[in-house]
Amino acid sequence: MAIVSSLAYLVASVLFILALRGLSHPETAGRGLTYGIIGMVIAIVTALMSPQVDGWVWIIIAIAIGGTIGTHIAKTIEMTSLPQLMAGFHSLVGLAAICVAAAAFYSPETYGIGTYGDIKTLSLIEMALGLAIGAITFTGSIIAWGKLQGKISGKPIVFLGQHKLNAMLGIALFLMVIMLCLTGSAFWFWTIAIIALALGVLMIIPIGGADMPVIVSMLNSYSGWAAAGIGFTLHNNLLIITGALVGASGAILSYIMCKGMNRSFLSVILGGFGGDSNSDRAAAADMGDKNANIGAAEDAAYIMQNASKVIIVPGYGMAVAQAQHALREMVDLLKGEGVEVTYAIHPVAGRMPGHMNVLLAEANVPYDEVFEMEDINREFAMADVVYVIGANDITNPAAKNDSSSPIYGMPILDVEKAKTVLFVKRSMGSGYAGIENPLFFEDNTMMLLGDAKKMTENIIKAME
Repeated sequence: MAIVSSLAYLVASVLFILALRGLSHPETAGRGLTYGIIGMVIAIVTALMSPQVDGWVWIIIAIAIGGTIGTHIAKTIEMTSLPQLMAGFHSLVGLAAICVAAAAFYSPETYGIGTYGDIKTLSLIEMALGLAIGAITFTGSIIAWGKLQGKISGKPIVFLGQHKLNAMLGIALFLMVIMLCLTGSAFWFWTIAIIALALGVLMIIPIGGADMPVIVSMLNSYSGWAAAGIGFTLHNNLLIITGALVGASGAILSYIMCKGMNRSFLSVILGGFGGDSNSDRAAAADMGDKNANIGAAEDAAYIMQNASKVIIVPGYGMAVAQAQHALREMVDLLKGEGVEVTYAIHPVAGRMPGHMNVLLAEANVPYDEVFEMEDINREFAMADVVYVIGANDITNPAAKNDSSSPIYGMPILDVEKAKTVLFVKRSMGSGYAGIENPLFFEDNTMMLLGDAKKMTENIIKAME
């Protein structure tokens, strides 16, 4: 039976690797998802067939409850809420790691790691790591969910001595792990849990709104390492491999996000920039006597129909308004009149990595029309029109021109180089990072104020 289980876990591991490979590109994402589902089914069935597993009634009840909740969420969740959903699911992985660590600590005989009060030292180390990372993931993900959902301010929440406190808690956590290994006491076990829970909160509250994509991928990585740590405790090779895959891929994605923002991972953790996503402050406050050019849907329709090259820049505003389908309809009309249209995606557009790609794929936008920043930035200078729909911080020239700006140095889409910039936005307020955008007041920019979906639909009517 052990040999069969090992072979089944090996097959599942290969399928998980193929799933990650498939999910790396929109054209193969569906196939990758299928590989992942098959691999998970094999993993679950193999685990349930283990001779050590009993309590089938409770297991079936748990699977039924979890499956029902998951199915309901999958069917009802809006695309705009996917970042919050990811953060919420990460918290559940962290909570699961805490629960498994507690179960192993109080019933070590079940897992073959010793007896209560006399657990193997190596198992205590593995257990402590899974517990600590799981606890940090749990509370950190809840804070991230609150920021993304608007329950907590998107502004960095900082206080005097915050970094010193985090460093002290980190050192204390390390010492508590040593004490647990030396004594095997439940006191030190739960002290580790409490300190890690507090550290999870303190690590995420200073992160600003603009750094949220990095945090989402970072928490994804943490959840993977938590699973891997518990995998060692349970002597489950598949859990170790799967956790390592998730942990490594999340870490790599965090690095890619930081590179896309020209920021170090350490600077994000120590306190990112950001603002309240609900802020609607007037941008004119820092722009002197400059006035913005306010246009209408009819103006935008005329300008784009007479263009030869149009680039679409989607952002979170498009997601909030659910405007991707209307955008696709507008683009189809333009292509029908011989206008060349492409899409430009910034690596941190939206609230999670790949957010805009998912939305455009949902609207059946051809993959070959969607380009990443490094592949299309040079094209803006040759574009007649750039249609910015709900993006702000990723087009802000202050990142290049204002050394005092918190986003200075972050690579942006060079939309200001186009002949005309049509900027769709609800108001003249600042973006999610809480930073005013001088692009609104440039001579070649026309502001189209209003809901992104309604404005795009009005442009479609004007074109027809």
